[in-house]
Order: sequence, then structure tokens, then C-alpha cells
Amino acid sequence: MKEKIIVIVGPTAVGKTSLSLSLAKKYDGEIISGDSMQIYKGLDIGTAKVTREERKEVIHYLVDEISPNENYAVSDFKTKAKNLIEDITARGKVPIIVGGTGLYIESLLYNVSHGGQAEPDLTYRKELETFAEQNGKQKLWERLESIDPKAAESIHCNNLRRVIRALEVYNSTGQLFSSLQMEKTNKEKLYDAYVIGLTTDRALLYERINQRVDFMFDQGLIKEVESLLATVPLTAQSLKGIGYKELIPYFENYISLQAATEQIKQNSRRYAKRQLTWFRNRMEISSWWDFVQAPENQEKLEAELEIFLRM
Repeated sequence: MKEKIIVIVGPTAVGKTSLSLSLAKKYDGEIISGDSMQIYKGLDIGTAKVTREERKEVIHYLVDEISPNENYAVSDFKTKAKNLIEDITARGKVPIIVGGTGLYIESLLYNVSHGGQAEPDLTYRKELETFAEQNGKQKLWERLESIDPKAAESIHCNNLRRVIRALEVYNSTGQLFSSLQMEKTNKEKLYDAYVIGLTTDRALLYERINQRVDFMFDQGLIKEVESLLATVPLTAQSLKGIGYKELIPYFENYISLQAATEQIKQNSRRYAKRQLTWFRNRMEISSWWDFVQAPENQEKLEAELEIFLRM
């Protein structure tokens, strides 16, 4: 029998943490963070990390576990989260997975490899772009056709960006782009999961994001990033997160603090849009809720969860 788990997903600043704490207290749950940046020690303000006080109220996992100098991959998350779910379930508790990193959540819920989400290889990408400029888009498409006919059949030769991505994925992972696309429609569910999707009006969400960024600066984001830069190399994965990477040019005196702040807000809004697109297109959401505008509807959600947990 598959383990029962509750999953809470949604864009940044939509209220995932608040809901997770409430549900964990009600259903004797323990929370597993599905956020790619909260795993790092010292990245507190910029990641809107759950506070130490909140962690005293409810047990949290995969928060503050590794040094910002270390790398953390989706495979690491999947292995750790899987083991945690088994342990939490064995102790009679309810595992609650919370996060906005769609790649992580999907990898945990479904049997997919995510080769299609390979990190961009900018050097190889530039090589392919140069080849297309010198030989034409058709020739580059023919290269894809010789490697992955099924992918070439579904990608027009003029769609240069898509052709390059298909070749890039094969070069990076050794897997055919077409086979990875098939995973999207033939995904095996690994858990009996009730997946809660949180959303709200787009303008309201963007306003909340802007306010959150301002609050981060009030809380000391500048000092947090300055402290990290003293011990963490610029190439570290941890410094590529939103709220951190935008401040590096500021400390190098390339841009003003105001410009860096606006970039953080803009990148956060864009990320929120991508998050919503990911969850809507790649995951099976049990039900969508807007608790920003209608917090009273949480009772309806809890009624659904009661039925789910008894089944």
C-alpha cells in the first residue's frame, strides 16, 4: 500500500508555510521542505525560511541541513524525502511536503527522471547556435533527426530554440528528448498523495511578493548576503537563488541598491508565474485554493483532508 502524504504547492508568497503549520498541528504531521534553497544554512531571510520558533512548534526536515558551499541536487532531495516519508509514516505521523520547487516535488511524486530538466550547457548551446548560423537551421534540425527522429518529427526546423534544447538534453544526459517527453504523459504515481495547490489573484500575488522583498530588506537581507559573500565563492549554487544573485552586482558596485531591489522583485514575480505554470501543467493537483482572499475556506479543505486520511 502506498504511503499517504499531504503536499502543499504554489508560488512564492501565497501562504504555503502558514497553511502547512496549521495542518501539521491539526493532523499530527511533520513537515518536509520541498524548497531547493531552504536546505542551506545561513540563507534565512532571502528564502523566507520557516523560523526557529515555528520549527519548535512542528518538526521540519530538509531545512538548514547543508553548508552554502555544498551542492544540492534533485536526486539528493528525492532520496532524503523518500526515506523521511517512510520514517514519519512508520511512527504514525502524517508527512506533509511543502514547497515551491516544482522539479523537486514532481520528482518525489512521480517516477520521472527529469533529464529534460538538465542544467543549460551554455558552451554547447553557443556551439549549436554558431552551427545554425553558418549552415542553416535545416542542417541543425537534420542533426537532431539523426539522433532522435521522434523529437525531430514534433519540432519544426525553424524552432531553433527547441531543436537546440533537444540536442542539449541528449548531450548532457545521454537520454533522448522524445523519451523524456513521454514521461510527462505516462507518469507513475509513487504515493497516495493529496496535493493542495495554492493560488490567488495575480495582481494581489505580485503585491504580496513586492511587500515580502521590502520586508526582507527590513529584516537584514543586505547583512545576510554580505556575510555569505565573505565565505562562499560566487560560483556556489546557493548564491544563484533569487534574493542573493541580484545583490552580487550591488556589492561589486555595478548597480545601485534600488536597481538590485527592483531586480529581486521582478525575478520573484517571474518565478511565481513559472511556478504556477509548472504545477498546472506537470502535476495532478487534488484541489486549488485561494486562502489569501478567502481564508474561511480552509474549513472546506480540512473536510476533504479528513475524508482522504480515513480512506
